[in-house]
Amino acid sequence: MKDISIGIIGGTGGMGRIFADLFRREGYICLVSGRKRGPDITTMAEQCQVIIVSVPIGITAEVIEQVGPLMKKDALLMDLTSLKTEPIKAMLQSSPAEVIGLHPLFGPGVASIAGYTICICPARGERWIAWVRGIFTKHGAILIETTPERHDELMSLVQALNHLNSITMGMVLSAWGVDLAELRRFATPMFNTKLAIIKEVFTNNPRLYAEIITLSPHIGRIIELYGRALSELETLTKERDAEAFTALMEKRSLWRA
Repeated sequence: MKDISIGIIGGTGGMGRIFADLFRREGYICLVSGRKRGPDITTMAEQCQVIIVSVPIGITAEVIEQVGPLMKKDALLMDLTSLKTEPIKAMLQSSPAEVIGLHPLFGPGVASIAGYTICICPARGERWIAWVRGIFTKHGAILIETTPERHDELMSLVQALNHLNSITMGMVLSAWGVDLAELRRFATPMFNTKLAIIKEVFTNNPRLYAEIITLSPHIGRIIELYGRALSELETLTKERDAEAFTALMEKRSLWRA
């Protein structure tokens, strides 16, 4: 299958660039497009047997709906989005091509995919799945295959809740008005790690984190449970009841005996 061409819409930056480099190292022709350069969507669909959509979450469905109808039945349409249910639904509805959803569980700063996890959600067809598994496994990736619904449920905890917690902590620190330089002088190693995470969320593409949270299909339940937990803890802290606080932690712990 070395004679196939691969097109990555959004391949000029971030995650798309990592996968473009990988395919080129394997000897494939790889066309990439960005906002202002590269082939247009029609050209991509005409020249490429495999199309990967790697654009911001908020416009993923829109791009899929543009390229999907232009693809052939024996082609492959994939995406690299952090959410899977809606993008896969859009791919299935808009295109006759085979469909596989991908979610790399790492950021664009990695030098190699070796040792990192990629979620795979096969949705239509059997011609391409072995090729997808093979090329990522060859480069050392850890593959997890799941349904889009289960993926989105678990990622609402791994990503949406996680980032919501970081944003909440960052907003509290900002509202407190503390000087960041002075705060760092008193920081523990664990706090410095959290500060680095908060800085990443607030300064490196905050729109990405906002979309991961707001577009998660499970964010309503996350907010409800988050608020309920804060309410319980608020009551115990106002009462200065460390014993009850400890008992609540032990009761709710995932690691309880």
